[in-house]
Amino acid sequence: MDMKKTEKKNWTLAFAGYITLASVAFGAIQSLPPEGLKGLVLAIFVLIAAVMWFMPEQHSSIRSGVVYLAVQTSLTSALLFLKVEPGIFLIIFFVISAQAMMLLPGVGGFLWIGLLAVISSLTFIFLVGVEEGLQIFLIYGGGFLFFGMFGRAMMQAETERRKSEILYEELQEAHKQLQDYVLQAEELAVAEERNRLAREMHDSIGHRLTVAAVQLEGAQRLVPDEPDKAADMVGTVREQVKEALSELRQTVATLRQPLEMGHSIRQSLERLTSSFEEATGLSINLIIPESIPALPETHRLALYRTAQEALTHVQKHA
Repeated sequence: MDMKKTEKKNWTLAFAGYITLASVAFGAIQSLPPEGLKGLVLAIFVLIAAVMWFMPEQHSSIRSGVVYLAVQTSLTSALLFLKVEPGIFLIIFFVISAQAMMLLPGVGGFLWIGLLAVISSLTFIFLVGVEEGLQIFLIYGGGFLFFGMFGRAMMQAETERRKSEILYEELQEAHKQLQDYVLQAEELAVAEERNRLAREMHDSIGHRLTVAAVQLEGAQRLVPDEPDKAADMVGTVREQVKEALSELRQTVATLRQPLEMGHSIRQSLERLTSSFEEATGLSINLIIPESIPALPETHRLALYRTAQEALTHVQKHA
Protein backbone atom coordinates (compact mmCIF):
# COMPACT_ATOMS: atom_id res chain seq x y z
CA MET A 1 0.00 0.00 0.00
CA ASP A 2 1.70 3.26 -1.17
CA MET A 3 0.67 6.01 1.22
CA LYS A 4 2.71 8.65 -0.60
CA LYS A 5 0.52 8.33 -3.66
CA THR A 6 -2.65 8.77 -1.62
CA GLU A 7 -1.36 11.59 0.63
CA LYS A 8 -3.51 14.70 0.75
CA LYS A 9 -3.01 18.06 2.44
CA ASN A 10 -4.25 18.06 6.04
CA TRP A 11 -6.59 21.01 5.76
CA THR A 12 -7.73 20.72 9.38
CA LEU A 13 -4.22 21.23 10.71
CA ALA A 14 -3.48 23.95 8.13
CA PHE A 15 -6.63 25.83 9.10
CA ALA A 16 -5.76 25.59 12.82
CA GLY A 17 -2.24 26.85 12.08
CA TYR A 18 -3.46 29.85 10.13
CA ILE A 19 -6.04 30.75 12.77
CA THR A 20 -3.33 30.60 15.46
CA LEU A 21 -0.93 32.64 13.33
CA ALA A 22 -3.56 35.29 12.60
CA SER A 23 -4.46 35.56 16.30
CA VAL A 24 -0.82 35.96 17.30
CA ALA A 25 -0.23 38.51 14.55
CA PHE A 26 -3.24 40.55 15.58
CA GLY A 27 -2.21 40.54 19.26
CA ALA A 28 1.39 41.38 18.42
CA ILE A 29 0.52 44.27 16.11
CA GLN A 30 -1.86 45.70 18.73
CA SER A 31 0.78 45.55 21.50
CA LEU A 32 3.60 47.13 19.48
CA PRO A 33 4.29 50.86 19.60
CA PRO A 34 3.13 52.87 16.59
CA GLU A 35 6.58 53.58 15.27
CA GLY A 36 9.24 51.30 14.00
CA LEU A 37 8.55 47.56 14.14
CA LYS A 38 4.96 47.01 13.03
CA GLY A 39 5.84 46.79 9.34
CA LEU A 40 8.73 44.41 9.96
CA VAL A 41 6.67 42.16 12.26
CA LEU A 42 3.81 42.07 9.76
CA ALA A 43 6.24 41.15 6.95
CA ILE A 44 7.67 38.26 9.01
CA PHE A 45 4.17 36.97 9.74
CA VAL A 46 3.35 37.05 6.04
CA LEU A 47 6.51 35.04 5.32
CA ILE A 48 5.61 32.48 8.01
CA ALA A 49 2.11 32.12 6.55
CA ALA A 50 3.50 31.74 3.02
CA VAL A 51 5.99 29.06 4.09
CA MET A 52 3.27 27.25 6.05
CA TRP A 53 1.31 26.87 2.80
CA PHE A 54 4.19 24.78 1.43
CA MET A 55 4.48 22.53 4.47
CA PRO A 56 5.56 19.04 3.28
CA GLU A 57 3.01 16.29 3.40
CA GLN A 58 3.18 13.49 5.92
CA HIS A 59 5.65 10.72 4.97
CA SER A 60 7.66 13.17 2.86
CA SER A 61 11.47 13.01 2.98
CA ILE A 62 13.16 13.94 6.27
CA ARG A 63 15.28 16.50 4.42
CA SER A 64 12.24 18.46 3.21
CA GLY A 65 10.79 18.37 6.72
CA VAL A 66 14.01 19.67 8.28
CA VAL A 67 14.26 22.50 5.73
CA TYR A 68 10.67 23.55 6.36
CA LEU A 69 11.06 23.47 10.16
CA ALA A 70 14.36 25.33 9.99
CA VAL A 71 12.83 28.16 7.96
CA GLN A 72 9.79 28.47 10.24
CA THR A 73 11.91 28.30 13.39
CA SER A 74 14.30 30.93 12.07
CA LEU A 75 11.50 33.34 11.15
CA THR A 76 9.83 32.93 14.53
CA SER A 77 13.16 33.31 16.34
CA ALA A 78 13.67 36.58 14.51
CA LEU A 79 10.43 37.80 16.10
CA LEU A 80 11.65 36.71 19.54
CA PHE A 81 14.81 38.78 19.38
CA LEU A 82 13.20 42.07 18.34
CA LYS A 83 13.40 43.18 21.97
CA VAL A 84 9.63 43.33 22.34
CA GLU A 85 7.39 41.15 24.51
CA PRO A 86 8.38 37.62 23.29
CA GLY A 87 5.71 35.63 25.09
CA ILE A 88 3.06 36.10 22.44
CA PHE A 89 5.43 35.00 19.67
CA LEU A 90 6.23 31.75 21.49
CA ILE A 91 2.70 30.61 20.67
CA ILE A 92 3.92 30.02 17.10
CA PHE A 93 6.38 27.47 18.51
CA PHE A 94 3.40 25.41 19.71
CA VAL A 95 2.27 25.07 16.08
CA ILE A 96 5.83 24.25 14.95
CA SER A 97 6.06 21.61 17.71
CA ALA A 98 3.02 19.79 16.33
CA GLN A 99 4.41 20.06 12.81
CA ALA A 100 7.82 18.75 13.92
CA MET A 101 6.33 15.59 15.41
CA MET A 102 4.38 15.03 12.19
CA LEU A 103 7.28 15.59 9.81
CA LEU A 104 10.20 13.99 11.70
CA PRO A 105 9.92 10.28 12.58
CA GLY A 106 11.34 8.64 15.69
CA VAL A 107 13.29 10.90 18.06
CA GLY A 108 13.69 13.61 15.43
CA GLY A 109 10.48 15.34 16.51
CA PHE A 110 11.50 15.26 20.17
CA LEU A 111 14.92 16.72 19.36
CA TRP A 112 13.31 19.58 17.45
CA ILE A 113 10.97 20.28 20.35
CA GLY A 114 14.05 20.41 22.60
CA LEU A 115 15.60 22.93 20.20
CA LEU A 116 12.47 25.10 20.41
CA ALA A 117 12.59 24.95 24.21
CA VAL A 118 16.28 25.96 24.21
CA ILE A 119 15.60 28.92 21.88
CA SER A 120 12.74 30.05 24.11
CA SER A 121 14.89 29.76 27.21
CA LEU A 122 17.82 31.66 25.66
CA THR A 123 15.47 34.43 24.59
CA PHE A 124 14.25 35.00 28.11
CA ILE A 125 17.74 34.63 29.57
CA PHE A 126 18.90 37.33 27.17
CA LEU A 127 15.98 39.63 27.94
CA VAL A 128 15.16 39.14 31.66
CA GLY A 129 17.74 36.85 33.25
CA VAL A 130 18.85 33.30 33.86
CA GLU A 131 16.33 32.28 36.51
CA GLU A 132 13.26 33.23 34.50
CA GLY A 133 14.86 31.77 31.40
CA LEU A 134 15.19 28.36 33.06
CA GLN A 135 11.58 28.53 34.22
CA ILE A 136 10.50 29.26 30.66
CA PHE A 137 12.51 26.25 29.48
CA LEU A 138 10.53 23.94 31.77
CA ILE A 139 7.12 25.52 31.29
CA TYR A 140 7.20 26.06 27.56
CA GLY A 141 9.15 22.87 26.96
CA GLY A 142 6.31 20.89 28.53
CA GLY A 143 3.77 22.80 26.44
CA PHE A 144 5.73 22.18 23.23
CA LEU A 145 5.92 18.47 24.08
CA PHE A 146 2.17 18.31 24.72
CA PHE A 147 1.32 19.94 21.39
CA GLY A 148 3.91 17.78 19.68
CA MET A 149 2.34 14.58 21.01
CA PHE A 150 -1.05 15.88 19.96
CA GLY A 151 0.30 16.48 16.45
CA ARG A 152 1.79 13.01 16.22
CA ALA A 153 -1.42 11.41 17.48
CA MET A 154 -3.33 13.40 14.90
CA MET A 155 -0.92 12.26 12.19
CA GLN A 156 -1.26 8.61 13.19
CA ALA A 157 -5.05 8.87 13.27
CA GLU A 158 -5.04 10.47 9.82
CA THR A 159 -2.70 7.77 8.49
CA GLU A 160 -4.92 4.99 9.83
CA ARG A 161 -7.99 6.69 8.39
CA ARG A 162 -6.41 6.86 4.97
CA LYS A 163 -5.30 3.24 5.21
CA SER A 164 -8.89 2.30 6.04
CA GLU A 165 -10.14 4.28 3.04
CA ILE A 166 -7.63 2.55 0.75
CA LEU A 167 -8.54 -0.85 2.19
CA TYR A 168 -12.24 -0.10 1.70
CA GLU A 169 -11.61 0.92 -1.91
CA GLU A 170 -9.56 -2.25 -2.48
CA LEU A 171 -12.33 -4.37 -0.96
CA GLN A 172 -14.88 -2.67 -3.21
CA GLU A 173 -12.72 -3.32 -6.25
CA ALA A 174 -12.18 -6.96 -5.21
CA HIS A 175 -15.93 -7.36 -4.69
CA LYS A 176 -16.62 -5.89 -8.12
CA GLN A 177 -14.04 -8.22 -9.70
CA LEU A 178 -15.58 -11.18 -7.89
CA GLN A 179 -19.01 -10.23 -9.21
CA ASP A 180 -17.55 -9.96 -12.70
CA TYR A 181 -15.93 -13.40 -12.34
CA VAL A 182 -19.21 -14.92 -11.16
CA LEU A 183 -21.05 -13.34 -14.07
CA GLN A 184 -18.43 -14.62 -16.52
CA ALA A 185 -18.64 -18.11 -15.00
CA GLU A 186 -22.43 -18.07 -15.33
CA GLU A 187 -22.20 -16.88 -18.93
CA LEU A 188 -19.61 -19.57 -19.68
CA ALA A 189 -21.79 -22.26 -18.12
CA VAL A 190 -24.78 -21.09 -20.15
CA ALA A 191 -22.69 -21.07 -23.34
CA GLU A 192 -21.38 -24.58 -22.65
CA GLU A 193 -24.89 -25.86 -21.99
CA ARG A 194 -26.13 -24.28 -25.21
CA ASN A 195 -23.29 -25.84 -27.14
CA ARG A 196 -24.02 -29.24 -25.60
CA LEU A 197 -27.69 -29.00 -26.48
CA ALA A 198 -26.84 -27.81 -29.99
CA ARG A 199 -24.53 -30.79 -30.53
CA GLU A 200 -27.08 -33.18 -29.10
CA MET A 201 -29.90 -31.86 -31.28
CA HIS A 202 -27.64 -31.88 -34.32
CA ASP A 203 -26.50 -35.48 -33.73
CA SER A 204 -29.89 -36.92 -32.85
CA ILE A 205 -32.83 -34.83 -34.02
CA GLY A 206 -30.92 -33.39 -36.97
CA HIS A 207 -29.92 -36.85 -38.15
CA ARG A 208 -33.46 -38.20 -37.93
CA LEU A 209 -34.95 -35.21 -39.74
CA THR A 210 -32.33 -35.52 -42.47
CA VAL A 211 -33.23 -39.18 -42.96
CA ALA A 212 -36.91 -38.24 -42.99
CA ALA A 213 -36.33 -35.57 -45.63
CA VAL A 214 -34.43 -38.01 -47.86
CA GLN A 215 -37.14 -40.67 -47.43
CA LEU A 216 -39.90 -38.20 -48.29
CA GLU A 217 -38.04 -37.08 -51.39
CA GLY A 218 -37.67 -40.71 -52.51
CA ALA A 219 -41.31 -41.49 -51.70
CA GLN A 220 -42.43 -38.49 -53.72
CA ARG A 221 -40.64 -39.87 -56.77
CA LEU A 222 -41.95 -43.42 -56.29
CA VAL A 223 -45.62 -42.54 -55.75
CA PRO A 224 -46.58 -42.70 -59.48
CA ASP A 225 -44.81 -46.00 -60.29
CA GLU A 226 -44.30 -47.84 -56.98
CA PRO A 227 -46.95 -46.69 -54.54
CA ASP A 228 -46.39 -49.61 -52.13
CA LYS A 229 -42.72 -48.87 -51.77
CA ALA A 230 -43.50 -45.20 -51.41
CA ALA A 231 -45.94 -46.05 -48.63
CA ASP A 232 -43.23 -48.03 -46.83
CA MET A 233 -40.89 -45.09 -47.09
CA VAL A 234 -43.56 -42.75 -45.69
CA GLY A 235 -43.98 -45.17 -42.79
CA THR A 236 -40.23 -44.99 -42.18
CA VAL A 237 -40.47 -41.21 -42.21
CA ARG A 238 -43.29 -41.40 -39.72
CA GLU A 239 -41.15 -43.48 -37.35
CA GLN A 240 -38.21 -41.11 -37.77
CA VAL A 241 -40.38 -38.10 -36.97
CA LYS A 242 -41.81 -39.85 -33.90
CA GLU A 243 -38.27 -40.62 -32.69
CA ALA A 244 -37.20 -37.05 -33.35
CA LEU A 245 -40.21 -35.75 -31.42
CA SER A 246 -39.38 -38.08 -28.52
CA GLU A 247 -35.79 -36.91 -28.46
CA LEU A 248 -36.93 -33.29 -28.64
CA ARG A 249 -39.13 -33.81 -25.59
CA GLN A 250 -36.23 -35.42 -23.77
CA THR A 251 -33.95 -32.48 -24.64
CA VAL A 252 -36.53 -29.94 -23.48
CA ALA A 253 -36.95 -31.90 -20.26
CA THR A 254 -33.26 -31.39 -19.48
CA LEU A 255 -33.80 -27.63 -19.63
CA ARG A 256 -36.26 -27.73 -16.74
CA GLN A 257 -35.15 -27.18 -13.17
CA PRO A 258 -33.91 -30.66 -12.21
CA LEU A 259 -34.36 -30.36 -8.47
CA GLU A 260 -37.39 -28.36 -7.50
CA MET A 261 -37.22 -26.48 -4.23
CA GLY A 262 -38.45 -28.57 -1.34
CA HIS A 263 -38.32 -31.91 -3.24
CA SER A 264 -36.17 -34.77 -2.04
CA ILE A 265 -33.83 -36.74 -4.29
CA ARG A 266 -36.45 -39.53 -4.32
CA GLN A 267 -39.16 -37.21 -5.61
CA SER A 268 -36.82 -35.71 -8.20
CA LEU A 269 -35.81 -39.15 -9.56
CA GLU A 270 -39.43 -40.26 -9.68
CA ARG A 271 -40.31 -37.18 -11.72
CA LEU A 272 -37.34 -37.86 -14.00
CA THR A 273 -38.30 -41.45 -14.74
CA SER A 274 -41.95 -40.54 -15.21
CA SER A 275 -41.01 -37.83 -17.70
CA PHE A 276 -38.66 -40.22 -19.49
CA GLU A 277 -41.33 -42.90 -19.78
CA GLU A 278 -43.80 -40.38 -21.17
CA ALA A 279 -41.31 -39.09 -23.73
CA THR A 280 -39.88 -42.44 -24.91
CA GLY A 281 -42.56 -45.02 -24.21
CA LEU A 282 -39.98 -47.15 -22.38
CA SER A 283 -40.81 -48.78 -19.06
CA ILE A 284 -38.44 -47.75 -16.24
CA ASN A 285 -37.97 -49.75 -13.04
CA LEU A 286 -36.84 -47.32 -10.31
CA ILE A 287 -35.32 -48.82 -7.14
CA ILE A 288 -34.40 -46.40 -4.34
CA PRO A 289 -33.38 -47.29 -0.74
CA GLU A 290 -36.01 -46.60 1.87
CA SER A 291 -33.68 -44.43 3.96
CA ILE A 292 -31.67 -41.74 2.21
CA PRO A 293 -29.57 -39.37 4.35
CA ALA A 294 -29.87 -35.62 3.92
CA LEU A 295 -27.58 -34.56 1.09
CA PRO A 296 -26.12 -31.17 0.08
CA GLU A 297 -27.61 -29.56 -3.01
CA THR A 298 -24.48 -30.27 -5.05
CA HIS A 299 -24.59 -34.00 -4.20
CA ARG A 300 -28.27 -34.27 -5.02
CA LEU A 301 -27.71 -32.55 -8.35
CA ALA A 302 -24.79 -34.89 -9.16
CA LEU A 303 -26.94 -37.97 -8.47
CA TYR A 304 -29.78 -36.53 -10.54
CA ARG A 305 -27.52 -35.75 -13.50
CA THR A 306 -25.99 -39.22 -13.33
CA ALA A 307 -29.40 -40.89 -13.55
CA GLN A 308 -30.45 -38.50 -16.32
CA GLU A 309 -27.33 -39.25 -18.39
CA ALA A 310 -27.81 -42.99 -17.89
CA LEU A 311 -31.38 -42.79 -19.21
CA THR A 312 -30.17 -40.74 -22.20
CA HIS A 313 -27.64 -43.45 -23.09
CA VAL A 314 -30.31 -46.12 -22.74
CA GLN A 315 -32.47 -44.24 -25.19
CA LYS A 316 -29.65 -43.74 -27.67
CA HIS A 317 -27.69 -46.96 -27.55
CA ALA A 318 -29.41 -49.76 -25.62
